[in-house]
Amino acid sequence: MASRPGGGSTNGESGRAESREERAGRLRAALLDREDPGADPAGILLSRAPGRVNLIGEHTDYNDGLVLPAAIDFEIWIAFRPLDEPVVELTSLALGETRRVAFADLAPRSGSGGGGWIEYVAGMAWSLREAGHPVRGFRGILDSNLPIGAGLSSSAALECAAAYALRDPALPALPVPQLARLAQRAENAYVGVNCGIMDQFSSAAGGADRAILLDCRSLAWELVPLPDLALVVCNTGSPHRLETSQYNTRRAECEEGVAIIAAGKPQVRSLRDVDEATLEAFAPRMPENVARRCRHVVGEIERVRETVAALEANDLAALGRLFAASHASLRDLYEVSSPELDAMVEIATGVDGVVAARMTGAGFGGCTVNLVRAGAVEALRAAVLAAYPGRTGLTPEVYVARAVEGAGLVG
Repeated sequence: MASRPGGGSTNGESGRAESREERAGRLRAALLDREDPGADPAGILLSRAPGRVNLIGEHTDYNDGLVLPAAIDFEIWIAFRPLDEPVVELTSLALGETRRVAFADLAPRSGSGGGGWIEYVAGMAWSLREAGHPVRGFRGILDSNLPIGAGLSSSAALECAAAYALRDPALPALPVPQLARLAQRAENAYVGVNCGIMDQFSSAAGGADRAILLDCRSLAWELVPLPDLALVVCNTGSPHRLETSQYNTRRAECEEGVAIIAAGKPQVRSLRDVDEATLEAFAPRMPENVARRCRHVVGEIERVRETVAALEANDLAALGRLFAASHASLRDLYEVSSPELDAMVEIATGVDGVVAARMTGAGFGGCTVNLVRAGAVEALRAAVLAAYPGRTGLTPEVYVARAVEGAGLVG
């Protein structure tokens, strides 16, 4: 993301050392300090929503494909007190700034940008109201330990946390698919970012020690147990910067490939409907770049299925091969990797005990995801800190994450 959704620490280790109970107490105290230290704390509520790391299934979401993300314990929290007036007043602790949104002023930005982190909150209020859901104002503080610019979905987390703050907790909770669609619409139609639904769905649907197998066409989903491996995210220090023009170009190339195939097979609506044999039959009719993009997506959807099977069988060797194939495909066919991401994967795969490593997220910077034997985490950290700066001139960060449950109210 180009903007900063609420700021946030880039030091994942220090942010994660705090227990949920401690964090809740700190944020309640911080909000009381801003209001009146003598005020009744009973009316203060808290919502939280996790970021996500995608284990495999990159650029398949907007092609109606399968993805396998996990919600992680790098989260956005909002401590808030409901207001009777139709306005949100929210202070980012990391940025030290207070922003205000009046419901009467809500209007989509049409991709004009420039509104900053509060636009994701405003967009969520707009999306809920447009869908006929009652919203209420609140005054609160925003806290985040999600690394900024790392491609771990801080915007989706902010949208989902805001949804819980904007709705009366006495109302039934929104079903996960409905919350995800409303959050996606906030980002697509209000903020102007043409993202798929994976990020919002991941933040809404997470499970402790589980990955989320999501069908991006039907929104059918299931939680898949993760093996007894550490989930390690390595931040390249090169900000996730898949520019809008590049992202839109990739989407257009996929759509062009679908149109070429659909001319001969009208039942094909997206690359989800295409198998390898069909693709290769039509590839000679496609521009070379379009054929490469389609080969990645078709292959990546199948890799998601194979990864789920490998997880269920605890086949660690297969996980390593599948992650490596995904990274190579993103680098060579979809062309969204970077020298920094490639270097980080090469360093990780050279460490004994690293089972699987690949870039994660949309590309051109951001993070890698690694499945690591517990005893090898410190060896991986040491190798990254020793070798990566010399290869790239950048300072990396290594986060040990845990898969957690999805967004909701706290306590």
